[in-house]
Amino acid sequence: MNVNVSPVGPMDGRQPVRQEKKHMLRLCLMALLAGEIVAMCSGCANHRYAHIMKGDAIDMVGSHDAGAAVWNPLVDESVAKLLSRCPPSIQQAGFSPESMTDPATGMAIPAAPPIQPGPPGVSTICFVGIENKSAEDLNDFKDQIYERIDSQINGAPQFRSVSRRLVDAALLETRLRPDSLFLPGNRELFAASLGRQGMPIDTLMYATITSGTTDRNSSSQRDYLLTLEMVNLHNGEYVKESAKIRKGYHKTRAGKWWNFGLGQGDG
Repeated sequence: MNVNVSPVGPMDGRQPVRQEKKHMLRLCLMALLAGEIVAMCSGCANHRYAHIMKGDAIDMVGSHDAGAAVWNPLVDESVAKLLSRCPPSIQQAGFSPESMTDPATGMAIPAAPPIQPGPPGVSTICFVGIENKSAEDLNDFKDQIYERIDSQINGAPQFRSVSRRLVDAALLETRLRPDSLFLPGNRELFAASLGRQGMPIDTLMYATITSGTTDRNSSSQRDYLLTLEMVNLHNGEYVKESAKIRKGYHKTRAGKWWNFGLGQGDG
């Protein structure tokens, strides 16, 4: 009787183990590839990317606050409107050669020779500062708004502005706050301090930022208003101009279409 017996090689018991290892290797490779894809899409926490924006590129619209797309046009519009309404004055306010009294200490301020006025037909504007009454913190934009307003004034041929360092020094010397300069005596004291520094002035300029918020479910509209006020140092008369920009905030992109309709600019 012939009995056929199939030989069992020593490798037959290892086949399931090899297949299991290959399967685990494929799973590990797939998991690694998936992790790389997620990292590429979401970005790594330790890396940031940047690019240089061209001069004609539009400003980025902030998703949580105003940003450059709001403040830059507000400054440009409000300054242009205000300067167009304010003709330059010939007489400039320096300081009296007679001794003055410091209201804070009661001590006499030493007299000095009068300062010659600046170029005729050019009005000197003293930009005192920015008051933020909006619902947002300006953070680093406050100084940039100040410098942009100051640059716009100096860019007009019939106006010039006082250096911010001189303004801060005069406020420190007189121990006055910007809002206290509305009192006639304080204005004269402040002008006298700038006059001793060689900078007679005509007008004081204040900037005020306010906002109004309208909420609708998860969407909101915020109206940003930048107001510039120019006070004549000689008679106390003032001129006001403002610029406004409205901005919508939404949890989803569909919120823009739902609240404001189609055709609105993306943010």
